Amino acid sequence: MPMDFSLPQVPTQLRGILSTIGPLDILDILIVAIILYKVYEMLQDTRAITLVKGLLVLLGITLVCNWMELHVISWLLQKAVTLIFVALPIVFQPELRRALEHLGQGRFLANPTVLDDRQAQNVVHELVRAVRTLASTKTGALLVIERNMGLNDICASGIQTDALITAEFLLNVFIPNTPLHDGAGIVRGNRLIAASCYLPLTERSFSTELGTRHRAAIGLSEQCDALVVVVSEETGTISVAEEGHITRHLDAEALKNILMPVFSPEKQTFRELVENWRKKK
Repeated sequence: MPMDFSLPQVPTQLRGILSTIGPLDILDILIVAIILYKVYEMLQDTRAITLVKGLLVLLGITLVCNWMELHVISWLLQKAVTLIFVALPIVFQPELRRALEHLGQGRFLANPTVLDDRQAQNVVHELVRAVRTLASTKTGALLVIERNMGLNDICASGIQTDALITAEFLLNVFIPNTPLHDGAGIVRGNRLIAASCYLPLTERSFSTELGTRHRAAIGLSEQCDALVVVVSEETGTISVAEEGHITRHLDAEALKNILMPVFSPEKQTFRELVENWRKKK
């Protein structure tokens, strides 16, 4: 007697819908899901995500009002939503431009903060060149390299820049007695997204040789996975803080070896690189 594998508990209408879904329909749904996820990923590190959440709330309220047959409120909300969608290209102009740039460069499906080898080498070169110059002139500086954990709250405490990283630009940012000098610069990918940002100070006790910049670097590294580069204003010493630990008296070559895995991930960990550098000394 043949076995019956049908699902009697599934409603007939639902079974009818499921029977019409083929492989191409599943592929279609997956592509749309990936595109929506990439759009969300692109917006989540910007203030535009707040606007998106507001739009979703407004659409939800509109659906509820339609279901409750509140005709006047529904009419007003529908007109408001229409006006908002007309204004979206203006509101989201920077995000739309960035999406089109990524699409044109073939990087729409790639993580925007992950760089290819050439970009990674270029960013590290510019960062090391800037830090070396700042150290030679004893110009204090704080550079935060964002990794997996977003730093939007830190960026909000400073001034938004969103500029391509070059050594000359970074030197201008940290010129003493200028509006952007105090505080930290936040690096995301190959761009400095904010400057003059405030970092939380560590509550642990350290040597008096470590000033406010070093305490801020350690404090942030205790709370997230960012890597923080510090240039001392008193001595010109280059230091790097990560996971609540600080490594001081680095030279340009050591800094380059530490930064490269951050922008172009490798198997070696930060601590392994520091230990190898110390062994060579």
